[in-house]
Amino acid sequence: MNNEEIAILPDFIANKIAAGEVVQRPASVLKELVENSLDAGAKNIDVYIKSAGKNLIQVVDDGKGMSALDAIKCIQRHATSKIKTVEDLDKILTYGFRGEALSSIAAVSRIEIRTEKYNDELGTSIKFDDETGLVTEKGSFAKGTSVSVKNLFYNTPARRNFLKGNSTELKHLIETFKRNALSQSDVAFKFYNDDELVFDYPAANNRNRIEDVIAENIYDAVVEVHEITDLIEITGCVAKPAYLRRSKGEQYLFINNRYVSSRIVNHAVFTAYENILERGDYPFFVLYLKLDPTKIDINVHPSKLEVKFDDEKTIHSLVNAVVRKGLGKYDLVPSIDLNRTDRNSDRLSYSQHKFTEKNDFSDRPVNNENTFTQKGKGIFSEAEIDLLFNSLDSQISKTTDNTSNQGPLAQTSIEVAHTSSEQIDLTSDKLSGESSFIVLLHNKYILSQIKSGLMIIDQHVAHERILYEKAIKSFESDIPFSQQLLFSEKIQFDPADYELLKEIEDFILKLGFTIKFLGRRTIEIIGVPSDVNIGSESDTLIEILKEFRKNQIEKQLEVRDNLAKSFSCKTAIKAGDKLTEHEMRLLVDQLFATSMPYVCPHGRPIVIKIQLSEFDKRFGRT
Repeated sequence: MNNEEIAILPDFIANKIAAGEVVQRPASVLKELVENSLDAGAKNIDVYIKSAGKNLIQVVDDGKGMSALDAIKCIQRHATSKIKTVEDLDKILTYGFRGEALSSIAAVSRIEIRTEKYNDELGTSIKFDDETGLVTEKGSFAKGTSVSVKNLFYNTPARRNFLKGNSTELKHLIETFKRNALSQSDVAFKFYNDDELVFDYPAANNRNRIEDVIAENIYDAVVEVHEITDLIEITGCVAKPAYLRRSKGEQYLFINNRYVSSRIVNHAVFTAYENILERGDYPFFVLYLKLDPTKIDINVHPSKLEVKFDDEKTIHSLVNAVVRKGLGKYDLVPSIDLNRTDRNSDRLSYSQHKFTEKNDFSDRPVNNENTFTQKGKGIFSEAEIDLLFNSLDSQISKTTDNTSNQGPLAQTSIEVAHTSSEQIDLTSDKLSGESSFIVLLHNKYILSQIKSGLMIIDQHVAHERILYEKAIKSFESDIPFSQQLLFSEKIQFDPADYELLKEIEDFILKLGFTIKFLGRRTIEIIGVPSDVNIGSESDTLIEILKEFRKNQIEKQLEVRDNLAKSFSCKTAIKAGDKLTEHEMRLLVDQLFATSMPYVCPHGRPIVIKIQLSEFDKRFGRT
């Protein structure tokens, strides 16, 4: 009688089990294929996706290609060109090395590979699936390699059923594509979704690639870091405090150009922000670390996303120190140089950011109406807070300036308010003998005297920052305040906007909108946030949705952050809105009571300053 219960699994079953660790979803396939292209020395990589990768994932590169024998070997388990001996595992510089990716992919899909080396006249095509087995052909193909993965998990239906909807899987594919694009800026990348070119990143340097992938104005919202030591080289950028996120998904770490995840590095970055970070905030960063490959271990998990350091404590200390140095040496208010190097130009150009001491609030506008605590928080009456947050817009005169011919100092273009009373600056030091002024320039910019010269504030983006933080607090507190309309308004939307409004209804309600869905793509507005101007309720909601969709397409923002930005952008006071002296002072006070008064939610500067020495230089006093 045979009592044996242990059996050796057939290869086709073993391959499917092994594939479960490497191929978890379409994004896993894309990662492995693109990394193979990079290892092959490709300088152009095109990605084609259909049905969120469920029907097709194709990666085409112009790398060195494979011979006919190598093409057949590459889909077998433990077949790799990356390592030869066990010692090679201690100095891995390639993306792949396990020899598992293509065999795992081939086990759960129909795979087709076309490849041709640069010196060969003919290339090789191989097709493989469970039903037909391996089919090889000779032919003339483009130099390089094209790998097509079709009908992913067709032979493991349970795995296919566990895949998420197309929008979710596509999101993971795009994130994987962007990570690879950030890892190798000198390689050109293209991404096609259902035959539509979605992303086109030309070969560039790291800075330009970060702008292409993240946002064109990303460097308005980040601080660059750069440090080279005997142990490690650290370059990249970290967020200014205004760009703190409520999402863990925007931290990009590359070690020797490989995207990885490291709790050690993340903790080092987070602690560098000290009291800037609130609970639930995560700083955006893109960091490139280069160090001896023998000092790290990436052979931790088949996905190769985890990494271990030989000396974790030293790495933590170095990364923490570099980020602290980057954040600590910048005053985030840009100064303006009156550039005189070009005598034919009177252009204003940004100077280098100036160093400022921690908790130094002395170089801010002096206000005779309110004083500040050392932390910069305003002390206001309830009435004043209500004025800014609830009815500032309604008190702004909308009159149009039709007196452009009255001269450069016409009161409609510039309004100056003087106070001769004794002033108190932000550190409570008295400025005796000086008078404070506040100026509204062309109904766009607020000008005010500060300790070091002149500060200029963009009234629109300043109010944006205030309303953005108010919106975020509304989401967190979940206690909406709605101003009921005397007469409700009905709006009919197109199908897309109507569905979008349904998707974000919970967030819209938390902002203070009270709406009712009536069917036939029609809604009724019953109440609005107090910041919305009376009479513009419908237009404001429509504009918020437009901005939300624009951000959704261009920036892929998280819903809450997207809606807060869209709301603040479309309800803030506009350039051209006339403010009284009291409204200007209150706006400035509330701006500097926010968590980050220097940068608007979209990364644009709110405040700039011109040093007194620049005026002296311009007027020949130096």
